[in-house]
Amino acid sequence: MDFIHSFLNLILPPIAIISIIFFIPPFLFYKLFNYFFIKAFIPTQNLAGKVVLITGASSGIGENLAYEYARRGANLALAARRENRLKRVADEAIRLGSPDAIVIRADVKEVEDCKALVEETVNHFGQLDYLVNNAGVVQLSLFEDSTDQFSTTRSIMDINFWGSVYCTQFAIPHLRKSKGKIVVNSSSATWFSPPRMSIYNASKAAQLCFFETLKAEFGSDIGVTIVTPGLIESEMTGDQFWSKTRIKGVPVESAERCAKAIVESACRGDMYLTEPSWCRAGFWYKFFFPQLVQKCFHLALIHRPWTLNKRE
Repeated sequence: MDFIHSFLNLILPPIAIISIIFFIPPFLFYKLFNYFFIKAFIPTQNLAGKVVLITGASSGIGENLAYEYARRGANLALAARRENRLKRVADEAIRLGSPDAIVIRADVKEVEDCKALVEETVNHFGQLDYLVNNAGVVQLSLFEDSTDQFSTTRSIMDINFWGSVYCTQFAIPHLRKSKGKIVVNSSSATWFSPPRMSIYNASKAAQLCFFETLKAEFGSDIGVTIVTPGLIESEMTGDQFWSKTRIKGVPVESAERCAKAIVESACRGDMYLTEPSWCRAGFWYKFFFPQLVQKCFHLALIHRPWTLNKRE
């Protein structure tokens, strides 16, 4: 057995490199052709009359997703903890073109809440076509500075990861029936891993791996679009965020622009979306120059004392 592993260690890396070099040109040509062909000749999915359930819909990306789906004629089920804000979002969504929008007060870290919000959506509309796992929370601090006996860090994992797992579990039977789709609002932090966001990064990485696994399990039965946004305008990136982090010069995309890109991507049936797309450069820097990226992070951010907890 040791001989087999030694042989594979010797022979497989060069074979992999050669095969990658061989397949990259035709693959890039296919991607380019497919992109322009879909853009030019294949219309995006008609959302009129579809039923879309959005978690974390009271502000930020979730709120603007509600407005974008409303403009396209979708029925909406809007879930979050802040019921008063949800009602305002629902009223605006109806004004923008949604035939019907219901409000469901729910905390996605609670299993029963996730079950209830899916059941209430299906009972009201009779179907479910889109599940948008958007609810999320961020904590910004050095891991070693945590003094809350892990209650906050557990909550981050419960909301960001388990909340999307719970909602998906209860939505699967209905999405299979409608040949529906799941949209997952993950984060570019899954592969860039900035400091002072250790538990957030881990929760989003777990979320991404979970839904990548579901892609293989679902096949063509249920579509899955995984979104990895960069810095997007929201409560989590408000004035307090900038004053605490002292980060300067990083462009922030509007939540409205991000939401429009997400809906269009999901309607095309994309597997992945990084928004804004220039953030993908960070992935390649991390892949090819991991030591350099880690050193830059340490020098630029690690010596700045701040702590921030914010939830949408």
